[in-house]
Amino acid sequence: METFHLDRPRSVAEAVRILHREKDATVIAGGTDLVTLLRDGVATPHRLVDVSLLGLDRIEWRRDGGVRIGALYSNAVADSRLAREYPVVTEALRAGASAQIRGMATLGGNISQRTRCRYFRLPEFACNKRAPGSGCSAIEGDGSGQAIFGTSSSCTAVHPSDLAVALRAVDAVVIAQSQRGSREIPMDEFHLLPGDTPHRETTLRPGELITAIELPARAHSGHSHYLKFRDRASFAFALVSAAVALDIRGGAVRTARVALGGVAPAPWRAVAAERVLTGKRPTAEVIDAAAKAATEGARPGKDNEHKVELVRRVVRRALTELGQR
Repeated sequence: METFHLDRPRSVAEAVRILHREKDATVIAGGTDLVTLLRDGVATPHRLVDVSLLGLDRIEWRRDGGVRIGALYSNAVADSRLAREYPVVTEALRAGASAQIRGMATLGGNISQRTRCRYFRLPEFACNKRAPGSGCSAIEGDGSGQAIFGTSSSCTAVHPSDLAVALRAVDAVVIAQSQRGSREIPMDEFHLLPGDTPHRETTLRPGELITAIELPARAHSGHSHYLKFRDRASFAFALVSAAVALDIRGGAVRTARVALGGVAPAPWRAVAAERVLTGKRPTAEVIDAAAKAATEGARPGKDNEHKVELVRRVVRRALTELGQR
């Protein structure tokens, strides 16, 4: 681990001043992801900005039924109303890690975590995400855990966050603060696909700090579910996961959200599956058709064709379990 300077600002204003002034500064909160990157020599920042003292750990319910959650709110979420009105969010958080890790981790850090691609985490391998222009070892190497959607010739890594998948299903908004003021970033626009610039993973601008995540009041949010398939029973990153949310009125689906994890460089909206569900009664036949539609546009490699069938099975099961509630 290399030597670095540590700043501990006491206000958001002070934090964004530092981030604006120090162009190479890296934010640290719970550190559950960044500390491992520092330890392994993958991240080598010269300056860390510890934001743990900024008071961004509160949850505030709005009069319209939505909720604003501070970026430093713990992943060990214990708010009963959140579990009741946004079950997909709390289910995703609980599926993500052990209680000890969740107690340290934060929501803002969760959606900002780096990929768990083995080639990114091992500096001896070429990785365009870690060292732009160096190549992608995963393309010719073991691609069994890699993406089947949204890839490019530069990167096939998957995004690891369970929470981010759930947030796409409830139309969440990320609040970012800079010296120029605050702005809202819809979750659908927060993460970037790799293209030719896989090292750019989010739409955060230089000097911006995530201060909150807002969950709007949506009819489908309360009737939602998160299902994760992993390669062992203990806590592990998703091979495939699905966040599903349905607004059902008069027996028919009025609004549908189907988001996938473990299959793309960013949380992936299965829009074709949503179209199949919308306007129909969620019968077994419709659910099966939606599950098949969820793989529309998939481009698996030689080692991860199994993920296509996994997506269909996970989406089918998630929708079926949701219908049984």
